[in-house]
Amino acid sequence: MKKLEGKVALVTSATRGIGLASALKLASEGAKVYMGVRRLEVTQDICDDYKEKGYEMFPVYFDAYKEETYKQMVDEVIKKEGKIDILVNNFGTGRPESDFDLVNSSEDTFFELLKSNIGTVFSISKLVIPYMIKNGGGSIVNISSVGGTIPDVSRIGYGVSKAGVNNITQQIAMQYARNNIRCNAVLPGLTATDAAIDNMPKEFIDSFLSHVPLNRMGTPEDMANAVLFFASDDSSYVTGHIMEVAGGYGLGTPQYADNIRNK
Repeated sequence: MKKLEGKVALVTSATRGIGLASALKLASEGAKVYMGVRRLEVTQDICDDYKEKGYEMFPVYFDAYKEETYKQMVDEVIKKEGKIDILVNNFGTGRPESDFDLVNSSEDTFFELLKSNIGTVFSISKLVIPYMIKNGGGSIVNISSVGGTIPDVSRIGYGVSKAGVNNITQQIAMQYARNNIRCNAVLPGLTATDAAIDNMPKEFIDSFLSHVPLNRMGTPEDMANAVLFFASDDSSYVTGHIMEVAGGYGLGTPQYADNIRNK
């Protein structure tokens, strides 16, 4: 029997990258997966492509910048399935063009990132949890970032927003554990999504990897494996965990990268 047989999952922003990999991973283990997306037709094509493998995947409309779509998304899944067992809050955004250090960042950008990255987790979880309580429990997995635990010289809004995601993860875990609802977070490091590869110069990637003991970028599948762990009963006694999936980034002393370069 597959790990998620009979379970209903909702994954936000699931057309590519970590979201798509997570949706596919959950579906491969028997979950019926609803993919919260803006591009319904493109996502339907993805769902159709995987029907031959027996994956049950369905698009449902979600736009992180239109709050009215949050309830519409959840209501549609509940209307069709009557429950949501697994929620993966995958949506997250950055504004590297205007998110710098404290003095030089755009104040509008800072607060926009807080609202987008923390607000989606707050609002969607708030909608889903009552149904999980009614159903006897569930698992929420929030996609955060190592940027929420390790300060940077730039991207203050992104880092603070992801630190907020880490905290709200533990708040939810504490507040709803007695309802058999678990909440955990996956913190990707540098991950080889199309967006990352297309927008990061090779010099930056090489510099970043000099601080990663496993010496490679993560893959969306690496993150999806962590999502599956938290979504399944393999982690039935784990809640409030903030798990870095970053190849050991941040483990070493500040001299680690220099030592590696000199070898």
